[in-house]
Amino acid sequence: MDRELQHHAELDRRLVEAAKPIKILSHLEWPARAYHEFVKGWRAGRPALPVVETPKLEFAESARELRAVADACDASHPVGQYVRDTADSYITAARMLESTGTPAFTQLSGELYGRPGNGFGVGDLTNLDAAQHFIRASDDLTAQCSRRDEDVRLTPESVAETLRCLVAPFFKEHPFDVLVEADLASRAAAGARRLRLRGHTAFHPADIGQLLQHEAYVHSATMLNGREQPHLKSLGLGAPRTTMTQEGLATFAELITTTIDLSRLRRIALRIEAIHRALEGADFIEVCRFYRDAGQNLDDSYHSTMRVFRGGDVRGRVVFTRDVIYVQGLVFTHTFLRKAIEAGRADYPSYLFAGRLAWGDVLALEPFFRSGFLAGPLLQPDWAANLLCLAAYLTWSVFANRIHLGDIKLDDFRHRQP
Repeated sequence: MDRELQHHAELDRRLVEAAKPIKILSHLEWPARAYHEFVKGWRAGRPALPVVETPKLEFAESARELRAVADACDASHPVGQYVRDTADSYITAARMLESTGTPAFTQLSGELYGRPGNGFGVGDLTNLDAAQHFIRASDDLTAQCSRRDEDVRLTPESVAETLRCLVAPFFKEHPFDVLVEADLASRAAAGARRLRLRGHTAFHPADIGQLLQHEAYVHSATMLNGREQPHLKSLGLGAPRTTMTQEGLATFAELITTTIDLSRLRRIALRIEAIHRALEGADFIEVCRFYRDAGQNLDDSYHSTMRVFRGGDVRGRVVFTRDVIYVQGLVFTHTFLRKAIEAGRADYPSYLFAGRLAWGDVLALEPFFRSGFLAGPLLQPDWAANLLCLAAYLTWSVFANRIHLGDIKLDDFRHRQP
């Protein structure tokens, strides 16, 4: 290893230690008590804003070390730029967590994850435009094929047992478990060695494939692969700057394996609309009603609303914007992979699984994968490992995108001849 790489590898080790206390989602979790109190009041016809104590957090020591790491990096070196950008994203995350309950929290959340009104970089399209498109497009179809409450019938324990059996061949020699935790804020949370499911939640059979592809085969696999890197251990952390790519890759995994369904796609889009409404001043009860009116049951509506207000203010305007990333992340991941195949970069899909990376990191760090400084992924799902099939799908997608649906009417097919 040359001197520059050794220098940045040492800075990366310092970064990993300094970033350990900055765990965004776990610091923002709400207690189970808030759920039970809110649901009780709602069902009694007297809904009240949840009473949740805003955490008071302080990361001055971590931030100082991260600043020192960032300042010591050579930004003209690709690995130095990667380490510096990663340290900077943790500094922003630390400031955000220290600002819970204040407008600064939302401002910093927007810096990390974006906002509903942010553009895609293509024309005037925004995250909110994309979300509203998916919501409108699914309205009629949802009435025909939506999930009914009676279809949601699997217990967390039964889902966990099924997932344990399914993931065992994938993780092989790497210990991995699926657990049920009563107070988990999200329906699922993935780590390198375990996948946690929220207790007291009913699951649909379709959730199993989505959890498998999204949580286990992407989030858990990339974290485990990153931790096994020989030099840049921060690839196993899940830095805030990689969140959009991670969620985009995980959602794309659902899409390409056909495990995503209309209810899931609609739920992702509704999150963006909910954040927009909360930013405009809707409070917790109003956002929860929005979800109920959109067809979600009370349990899902509460937890979906909680995702918006965790770390913020239940009266509105101060919110957590993380969930705007899913649609944009999916679009960008699909586009990145299409362009990679179009350019003949067949290794790029695998590089995305080598750790928690952003799309740009793949390009910048490509020489270091080739030199062996960075290792390829130990684990990746079949759809990513089978490059011939992935390339066929993406090549078709590149061509199909040239067909403008606005130029075609469904009725035109009445007159099509062989």
